[in-house]
Amino acid sequence: MPQHVVVIGGGIVGVSTGIWLRRQGIAVTVIDRLGWGKGTSHGNGGVLAACAMVPVTGPGLLTKAPGMLLNLDYPLFLKWGYLPKLTPWLLKYLGNANDADMQRIADGVAPIVTDAVDQHLSLSKNTRATSWVVESLYSYAYASRAAFDADAYSWAIRVRHGFEPTLREGDEARAFEPNFGPEVGFFATMGNHGYITDPGGYVAALGAEFEALGGTTVVADVKDVVLTDGAVSAVDTDQGRFACTELVLATGAWSKPLMKKLGIDVPLETERGYHIVFKNAQGGPSHPVMIASGKFVATPMAEGLRCAGIVEFGGLDAAPSKAPFDLLRRQTKAAFPNLTWDDEIEWQGHRPAPSDSLPLIGQIRNTGVYAGFGHHHIGLTGGPKTGRILAQLISGQRPNLDLTPYAPTRFA
Repeated sequence: MPQHVVVIGGGIVGVSTGIWLRRQGIAVTVIDRLGWGKGTSHGNGGVLAACAMVPVTGPGLLTKAPGMLLNLDYPLFLKWGYLPKLTPWLLKYLGNANDADMQRIADGVAPIVTDAVDQHLSLSKNTRATSWVVESLYSYAYASRAAFDADAYSWAIRVRHGFEPTLREGDEARAFEPNFGPEVGFFATMGNHGYITDPGGYVAALGAEFEALGGTTVVADVKDVVLTDGAVSAVDTDQGRFACTELVLATGAWSKPLMKKLGIDVPLETERGYHIVFKNAQGGPSHPVMIASGKFVATPMAEGLRCAGIVEFGGLDAAPSKAPFDLLRRQTKAAFPNLTWDDEIEWQGHRPAPSDSLPLIGQIRNTGVYAGFGHHHIGLTGGPKTGRILAQLISGQRPNLDLTPYAPTRFA
């Protein structure tokens, strides 16, 4: 049959892959069970975090983790009944909590994120989505210089990859962001960043561009992948069978069962993330800020101030928990004591977390199936670059990047 690519997943990776393939004239069908930008690509913090190559698994995490779980003011939660199922993944994950692996992971993540703003602008150029992309500063907010200095290990990695912060404290810090309360007295600020003012609307607008380019969109639930003589030939859904010559799995935290069919048991978990949108908020930050003490980002968006963060382990099926929302509210109030708003919107979703904190990008053996998932906290940031790489691979081009760190078969 003529070349026809099916992409499973209507988030930022899926739509980016579809657009770059259509710009090369390749037939593409994108299948998603909800439609464009309804999942994690909607619910993220919105930051184009070009400096986000530092993984969570820093040296010493193993000894710190129990205290984090028992601290009611720390943004780490666990549904304890899920612990037996989580343990095999968790042991692999904590096995990377050392200097050598942290540096290796950072070096692997950096090429996917450091040019994020340029990648988003290139993807959205001359489309209705471009108005949602804002170039901006990105700051980390600390209580004091001492708190910043305690984070020196992570900053050394960012600096090594080209992100030297401008430091402000005291009166200069208060003049820079006057809406912060007294618990914040120090800012480390970087340029060459950006944010999306409406992530869900942005992905939906990109989806409309994909369709305007001649791409096909199907809302359906994928049931199975059909292999013929070891190569993909079709996808079965609740809306019927769709033949294809190549298949892209841009399925995020839901990728594990489909990978198992291909003989690869990916150590993949969901990091359940939370956000609250304070609608029509006044008294927040002027640009995206990571409040270091609470490990959450506050981003001014079209609808209001979105405060997003929290890590909770509890699987894909459990209902949202109340405690993470309560913690986000407490942290937001402490950071912005004069914040006012009209209403609140709560959201909980799923970040796809491989045990080694590196995404899976590339073809799985010679099956014609390509992985494009596992971006942990950098899905929105790295989605356009990932989609571009996948489109290059599928069209027979050679990306100007060593793809070894992202090999899907590294878990085979």
